[in-house]
Amino acid sequence: MSTVKKVTDEQMKKDSLQIRFDVFVTEQHVDPALEWDEFDNSPSTIMFVDYAEDGTPLATGRLRILADYGKVERICSQKAARGKGSGRKIMEAIEQEAKKQGANKLKLGAQVSAIPFYEKLGYVVCSEIFMDAGIEHKEMEKNI
Repeated sequence: MSTVKKVTDEQMKKDSLQIRFDVFVTEQHVDPALEWDEFDNSPSTIMFVDYAEDGTPLATGRLRILADYGKVERICSQKAARGKGSGRKIMEAIEQEAKKQGANKLKLGAQVSAIPFYEKLGYVVCSEIFMDAGIEHKEMEKNI
């Protein structure tokens, strides 16, 4: 059984950034200059990590509350954790936090290959394909 935690200290932030490095930079060959941005160090960015019982970081994601919606970003799971519920748990934690912060809609840019995952969580495609970091994406949204 794993537990999603809101990032509250430097070690948890390192865990989140390491998962993103492993998935986006190492596996998907995203340029590190595109992966890291100013929001990684913004106090308004809320990051989450799903930890295994033994403390192994499994999945991560982040949330930014914008004017009229929550922006879901950088959702990813370590290869060994995929298909085991960690991504869903991260998304549920983000949704709960967004509601707490007053958002009634969430938006995200989904890699085309991940669209079925987000559709199972109630997201709908609302754009044509666009490229981000050399990977095909579509915008998706969900009313919460």
